[in-house]
Amino acid sequence: MTTASRLPDPYGSGGGANLADILERVLDKGIVIAGDIRINLLDIELLTIKLRLIVASVDKAKEMGIDWWESDPSLSSGARRDELARENAELRERLARLEQLEPGRAREEEAP
Repeated sequence: MTTASRLPDPYGSGGGANLADILERVLDKGIVIAGDIRINLLDIELLTIKLRLIVASVDKAKEMGIDWWESDPSLSSGARRDELARENAELRERLARLEQLEPGRAREEEAP
C-alpha cells in the first residue's frame, strides 16, 4: 500500500472546470479592482497614484461603454486608417495654402 494513493488531490478532480467556470463568470459579469496610493510628507501630498483595473469580456466592456481600443491607432487598423486619412487631408490642405501663397515657385520646382 502506497501513501500517495491515500492523500487527497489538493486541487480536486474538477479544478480545471471550476477555474473555467469562474473565468467565464468574471468575463461575463466583469470585475473592477481599484486602489489609490498616496505619499505624504508632513501633511503635504507628494504623489498620488490611482490604479483601476477592469477585467471583462469585450462584449461586456462595450455594454458598459468602454471601447477605447477601437479608436487607438496602435490597436485598431480602422483607427489607423482614419488617422492616416485625416493626416493626408491636413497635408493636402496645407500644401494648397502654400501653393496659393507662392503659385509661381511651386511650378518652378516641378519643372525638371
